[in-house]
Amino acid sequence: MKLFGSMKLKMNRKNKDKNMQTTDNTIDPQNENVELTDNNDVQNAQNNVTAENNEPTTSQTSSEQANSEQAANTHTIDHTLQKQIEELNTEVNVQKDKYIRLVAEFDNYKRRTLKERSDLIKTAGEDILLNLLPVMDNFERAIKFVETAKDPEAIKEGINLIYSNLKTFLQQKGVKEIESVNQEFNTDVHEALTKIPAPAEELKGKVVDVIEKGYFLHDKVIRFAKVVIGE
Repeated sequence: MKLFGSMKLKMNRKNKDKNMQTTDNTIDPQNENVELTDNNDVQNAQNNVTAENNEPTTSQTSSEQANSEQAANTHTIDHTLQKQIEELNTEVNVQKDKYIRLVAEFDNYKRRTLKERSDLIKTAGEDILLNLLPVMDNFERAIKFVETAKDPEAIKEGINLIYSNLKTFLQQKGVKEIESVNQEFNTDVHEALTKIPAPAEELKGKVVDVIEKGYFLHDKVIRFAKVVIGE
């Protein structure tokens, strides 16, 4: 009896252990669904993150467009500036050429003017001398005539003719005599050499005699009249 009871107890224990093992190996359907649901959620979340990372954002697209437009504008500005620089360089070259030509022309003009001035100084009296030569010829003829002439009136007439020709020539050149006799003494045109008693009351302080005539060249005094003043 004891042996039979012991065997039965062992068999019950084995059955109990077997049932417990079977229970542990059995999967709870509800727990399995929960676990599968969690795994799907994780996978979907990962896919969403990947899609978000791969899909460009609106701000990124706007930034790229702005950068593209800025690059295009920069290229246009650079092209415009380059064109303006080329135009300015062309204008500078044109103005430089004009300046060089102008300087060269001015140098030529200055040299030509200096030469003409030098020639004018050398030959300034040429015209006057040419017009005086006929007067010199008349004097030479008069001298020869005086040597053989017996008529004093003819000699006097010849001298007056020479004097008239010379006076006319000087007047044509702008030379005119300063009127002095019986004129008020004027230091601008007169040079007093001496004083004498006035021959008349109205001649006091006036020119009573001329020692050497004075002359104007146009409106300029080229020689003062040397006079005697009455007092």
